[in-house]
Amino acid sequence: MDGTESTPATRAERRQQATKDTRASIVEAARATLLAVGSANLSTRAVAEAAEVPLSQIHYHFGSKQQLILAVLDAENRKLLQRQAAMFAGPEALSVQWERACDYLEEDLASGYVRILQEMIAAGWSDAEVAAAVRGYVAGWYRLLRDVAARESERLGGLGPFTPAEVSALMGLPFLGAEAVILLGVTEDELPSRSALRKVGALIRAFERR
Repeated sequence: MDGTESTPATRAERRQQATKDTRASIVEAARATLLAVGSANLSTRAVAEAAEVPLSQIHYHFGSKQQLILAVLDAENRKLLQRQAAMFAGPEALSVQWERACDYLEEDLASGYVRILQEMIAAGWSDAEVAAAVRGYVAGWYRLLRDVAARESERLGGLGPFTPAEVSALMGLPFLGAEAVILLGVTEDELPSRSALRKVGALIRAFERR
């Protein structure tokens, strides 16, 4: 309409796009299947049927069921890291951001992301390749938290005896621990992990007021 013509895609570009679309379709089907049956009961055949692709395509693109699950985790992790980074970059006080992180925990439990992450952490205890992949995913969260701690350190004139990296550990590890016990079915009456996390936000708010 504007007098310009789009350049037709080359055969290589069409093949590359088709490959990308197929991978995305398989990952989305695997995510839905994981949420329905869990990783222990996940069948690559069921994923292939859900994605409407031959079973051979899953083995071609991912190699194994475990690599497919890691691909699902990688896609979810990237999306949620972007969400978290945008939240911490916002203008709200750190106490408000902490409370929102607690809200996000509930969302991530409901979405199935937490379960996939924790199952892959467990798988990594006996599989070095899985462990390396999961360490990379978790490291992204701690780099983000370290940057937040460094920002607060500069604003406050220090973090007492703690380094930003140590504060990132204190910020992140309680969430990982809470996720594990929640998935085990430990109730708030038995171990009030949710309320404890939220009260950390109240402590942060008290410091902000001072």
